[in-house]
Order: sequence, then structure tokens, then C-alpha cells
Amino acid sequence: MEPVDLLIAGAGPTACVIAERAAAVLGWRSLIVEKRHHIGGNCFDEVHDSGLLLHRYGPHYFRTSSQALVTYLSRFTDWIDGHYLVRSLVRDRLYPFPINLNTLEAYFGRPFTATQARDHLESIREPFAEPENSEQLVMSLVGRALYEDFYLEYTKKQWGRHPRDLDASVCGRIPVRYNRDDRYTDAPFQKLPAAGYTAMFANMIDHPLISVRLGTDYSEIRRQVEPRQATVYTGPLDEYFDRSLGPLEWRSLDFEVREFDKEWVQPCVQVNYPDARDYTRTVELKHTTGQRNPRSVVIYEYPRADGEPYYPVPAASNRERYARYRDLADVETRHKRVYFCGRLAEYRYINSDTAMLNALDTFERIRRDRHVD
Repeated sequence: MEPVDLLIAGAGPTACVIAERAAAVLGWRSLIVEKRHHIGGNCFDEVHDSGLLLHRYGPHYFRTSSQALVTYLSRFTDWIDGHYLVRSLVRDRLYPFPINLNTLEAYFGRPFTATQARDHLESIREPFAEPENSEQLVMSLVGRALYEDFYLEYTKKQWGRHPRDLDASVCGRIPVRYNRDDRYTDAPFQKLPAAGYTAMFANMIDHPLISVRLGTDYSEIRRQVEPRQATVYTGPLDEYFDRSLGPLEWRSLDFEVREFDKEWVQPCVQVNYPDARDYTRTVELKHTTGQRNPRSVVIYEYPRADGEPYYPVPAASNRERYARYRDLADVETRHKRVYFCGRLAEYRYINSDTAMLNALDTFERIRRDRHVD
């Protein structure tokens, strides 16, 4: 095997960014190993038999406030507008989500100004000055009725735990707006790679100094390849250490793809189901890709306790165990030049833009540590 400067475990966004920077900036040769049979990680997209582009591992709505990241990624892709509109089905009625003035007016059956909405929620919210969990946080913002209708069952399905057993940060990611912005996110840049994520990442690593081996587990070659500069590990942190401190808890997902003989199935890209049915949401991606097709495809998403790791479970026991693994990882970095980066390796629930920004930071850290200008 040809000598390499970087050995990178995983071929997701983090790996592709670091490999590209190492090749373009430093002239380093990288070997990316990926146990799946495709690049792109969970951002992987592919063309369905219908001709429609689908996100295999759930929707990835790219948004960011970083102009620097947009400028960097624009070297590898053109963009199309992302129409990220989400509705929640509550008692057979669709409401805009996250909660905003339109949601509140429809739910309470009366008009609101921003001030009136604040005053109304103030009158019904629960007085938790310092919420200790997700249940307390949401009820401190919108009261019990909205919490039970929009958050409770969805959160229980998604995480397999009651909101009172989850950190406040879980539901804290979801804003409550006092305006009429119906978009899923209010980030200034909301677009999709024009040809898809997979094409963007393929362009990123299309470099003579970057090699990729798919269908290859890092554990199979970690003792066969001695990189000259560093190793970047983007997989599950507990897996790297053979779960020697016990397993970290992850949530997984199953996806059911249904094709329909009609042009549109639902009114927006995503519908949430905060009720007793097994799936949490349905996604009709053509709302964002802009593709025209007489048929449509909807993906139904089912949370699971077992399977591929998707989301770290933010609970006290997991935080404590992660901290112990993090100590081991710090030793590994200092003595073996192994850098741990990405959602799985950092045991963090982060969006793809944050993952790629962190990858750029990790590249700069490696560069400093190796004293390379």
C-alpha cells in the first residue's frame, strides 16, 4: 500500500473536508476508508427508480450563518433554494412548525400581535426559572397544552425517553417565534447542493492525492497503515475503544420509501406526527429539490433503539461516560496523533454545517500540531 500522510476513518462530510484541505493546502496524500459502500455519510443522496433524488438517511436541510463555509463549498457545487417548510399534524389539522404567530393564531383561534402572543404565552407557561430537562423547558416557554400537543409524543418516539429524562438542550434547539416566519430555520443561507450532496462531496475528493476504499472497516486496517502525519477518526467514539468503558447510547432510524402515482402527496417537504403512530415524520423531498415528476416518493421515518448510530442520547449517564472516553481520546491524540472529529466521534447532535466547520478547525489544528505552514 502506498504511504499516506493522513488515514481517515469514514467518508462523510468531516472526512471529505479534511482530506480536501490536506491535499489542496499541504499536498498531503490521504486514504479514506469507509465501511459503507458510498461516500457522503448520512448526507448521502441517490436517484430513486422514479427519477427523483432522495436522501437515504433522512432529510438534510442545509443551512448556515457562515459565509466562509458557503464560499468554501461553492468551489464544489452550485446551489438551489431550499424551501424548508414543516407542518405538525395535531388532531387532523396541520400547523406551521416551529411554533410562530401563524401557529398560535390557528391553535387558539384568535389573532395575535407579537406582544399579544408573548403576553398570552406568559399567562399559560409553567414557571420554571431554570429548566432542568426538556419537559420543563418547553412548558416554561409555551405552557402545557402546546407542549403535550406538539412536543411530548414526538419526543418520546424520537428519543425513546420521556422529555423529563432528556437534557433541556434537546427541545431547546427548536425556537418559538413571535413573527410569521414559517420556515423550519431562520438561518441566512438556506439552500441545497444543486446536483445533490453526494455529487458535492465527490467533487471535493476528486483529487490525485486522495484515495477512497469503500466497504472497508477502519478496524481492519488500523494496524496495517501507519500514516506519516496523523489519523482522523470520524466513527462512534466508544467503538474506537472497543466499548471498554461500556457502550454510549445512540438512537437509530429505519426508513420506509413509498412511491405514489400522483404529483404531490403532502403540502410541504416535511410533516411531523406528534401522536401515537410509529413514525415521527414523512418527507417529500421534491418540495426542496424542485424536480418535476408526475409521480412522487415519500419517506416515512421510524426511530429505533438499535441499528446504525444517528443521534447521541443527551442524558446524564451518557455525558459522564462520554467524558471518560474523551479523556482516552485526548491521550490518543497526544501520543498517537489520532484526531477525533464529527458527530459520532464527538458524541454531539450537530447539523452538517457545524460538522464541516468543525472539520475545517480540526484541519487547522492538525496543521499547527505538525508545524506545517
